[in-house]
Amino acid sequence: MLGQSIARQWNEEVLHAIRNDFARPTVHARNLFHTSVAMYDAWAVFDNNASPYFLGNTIQGFTSNFTGFIPNGAMQDERKKAISYAVYRIITHRFQNSPNKQAIYEQIETLMEDLGYDSSFTSTDYSRGNGAALGNYIAAQLIAFGLQDGSNEANDYANSVYEPRNLPLNMDLAGNETLTDPNHWQPLRLSNYVDQSGNTVPGGQPPFLSPEWGAVYPFAMSDDTKTTYTVGNFDYHCYYDPGPPVYIKEGLGIDDPYKWNFAMVSVWASHLDPADHTMIDISPASLGNLDSALFPEDFNGYKEFYDFTNGGDPSSGHDLNPATGLPYEAQWVLRGDYTRVLAEFWADGPDSETPPGHWFTLLNYVNDHPDLEKKFAGIGPELSALEWDVKGYFILGGAMHDAAISAWGIKGYYDYIRPVSAIRYLSDQGQSTDPSAPRYHPHGIPLIDDYIELVREGDPLAGEFNENLNKIKLYTWRGPGEIVDPLTDIAGVGWILAEEWFPYQRPSFVTPPFAGYVSGHSTYSRTAAEVLTRFTGDAFFPGGMGVFDMEAGEFLVFEDGPSETLQLQWATYRDASDQCSLSRIWGGIHPPIDDIPGRKIGIQLGQDVFEFASTYFTASLASEGIVFPNPVTADLTILYNANEAVTKIVLYDVRGRQLMETEANLKDESSVTVDVSMIRSGLYFVQLRTAKDEPIFTKKIIKR
Repeated sequence: MLGQSIARQWNEEVLHAIRNDFARPTVHARNLFHTSVAMYDAWAVFDNNASPYFLGNTIQGFTSNFTGFIPNGAMQDERKKAISYAVYRIITHRFQNSPNKQAIYEQIETLMEDLGYDSSFTSTDYSRGNGAALGNYIAAQLIAFGLQDGSNEANDYANSVYEPRNLPLNMDLAGNETLTDPNHWQPLRLSNYVDQSGNTVPGGQPPFLSPEWGAVYPFAMSDDTKTTYTVGNFDYHCYYDPGPPVYIKEGLGIDDPYKWNFAMVSVWASHLDPADHTMIDISPASLGNLDSALFPEDFNGYKEFYDFTNGGDPSSGHDLNPATGLPYEAQWVLRGDYTRVLAEFWADGPDSETPPGHWFTLLNYVNDHPDLEKKFAGIGPELSALEWDVKGYFILGGAMHDAAISAWGIKGYYDYIRPVSAIRYLSDQGQSTDPSAPRYHPHGIPLIDDYIELVREGDPLAGEFNENLNKIKLYTWRGPGEIVDPLTDIAGVGWILAEEWFPYQRPSFVTPPFAGYVSGHSTYSRTAAEVLTRFTGDAFFPGGMGVFDMEAGEFLVFEDGPSETLQLQWATYRDASDQCSLSRIWGGIHPPIDDIPGRKIGIQLGQDVFEFASTYFTASLASEGIVFPNPVTADLTILYNANEAVTKIVLYDVRGRQLMETEANLKDESSVTVDVSMIRSGLYFVQLRTAKDEPIFTKKIIKR
């Protein structure tokens, strides 16, 4: 904690609490948001160039009265107290029913003691200038707000109206005889259900988590982005509604988009074996730099975007590390190690802080990097650690909260099936490829040579009495039944009966307890990537690369591995996000149709949240100039409010040659957008000039 801001110290406590609570990504996105708001407001009260978001304002009909604050001690001391007491109170309230409450409480009590604060002080009367009372007041107001924000916190976030359309799939049995509607979510029944944070959940049949979360008050999302569907007496709110997923069709085999999607999940699971000697370069030289314009719009686009047989996407990698000017060094590893590591690393974060918490850990990783310049949006003066942290947490917290509301509102309404239910159901029906072959059924799984076939006579899977003859078999990950000791055993890949297919997960977990469409991981990750790109003013990680080390035989939990030490590497935040999205397909949790809509939502949502959040403290920043996105692919937006009108925008290359000149009026307009799509990839300078042709602002940009 040496050198860390008080905001960072308390954010680490929130993440510690999340790791010790039940794995509820929606709930914890909200916890991260509210604690981030508490820290930001406690900071903003003391800053003349910032406005509180919550204090003194009416948010979604809730008014938090505030009469101003005059500290009775040193400003820095009172601000530090206000932040500490606010977050301390919210943690004690929100995690009072956690399975590891004692560990959470002990740690925050220790921090309060180390700071010299009396946690028994509960006054909310801040009129005397006591920062502790101000912190208590902020927490009390946020807690009251949370009890009426649509989350149903008072009833432990229980569902009000949602009921599943299918009976549970009993994972102790083969096949899926209880599924009646293959287009909708199916609960799972397990003899011993353990969530991704390692907590045993009684009953063995977890309900759908947060299907009505679209009703929760958002941060930046407006009604203009919301579509409402009324089902019975309940309104499902879908922000950035992508429309329905693909539904099952009669016959068509692999040409049915539904069957293609779920068949690909099984095929990609055949990559989860270190005994397969396929080597791939996982460095930024080969992976990443994926243009979002390549995201598919229709079924043909999906087939072109994903490599159905070998795995991966059409990303081309990066030529050079912009920080060093040197090529990225190749890192050749076994595909079977890389895919398994991805599936576990991105599942809930390396320490089970849930996906929104995982992106906070990545932000903290960035914040600790020695090459990071803490300049908001990459411009202006370098900020103190505290100012940088509270602004970053505020924006990212709002982004993760809105991503949860968007994704889970869509999940609740469309209620889409997961791969474990779909693959077992399709296989139970038979095959849909050849009407003249055995076990043909219009809802059967497509046959694919070497990956999805019929069990023929003489096949080891046929059984002693041919009881499995003409059943469907899959060449895929063999499942947790092959693992006795996860510290030493590897399930590997081979032919199995399709009725016994498992995703790459623990047998006590199998699949998250909520619908698949849209992918929460894709939505969270792309939203966060857009926010971090805008917040830091750079698409690239500091130093041109973010890394995470995986020691041989140490990282994997489901089975032994990886077989060799490797390092996850990402040049940009978007590269990390795209990798996260692919990991869920390899892990057997999502088909492609869940993935792409989540990424598209994240692109728009991340931009919208950043624009909205930054208005609370960038009223004077425009005079220093904002240029985004950077790197840019097509449209470059420039914000600059000058005393003297800007009349020209000029683009130069690194040799000082003028490539483009555009007329503008940035005194009267808040921003101007310039199309730079015709410019080749490379490093350039954008310059603003007055009517007297005098330069008043120059900014380096990277064109992709």
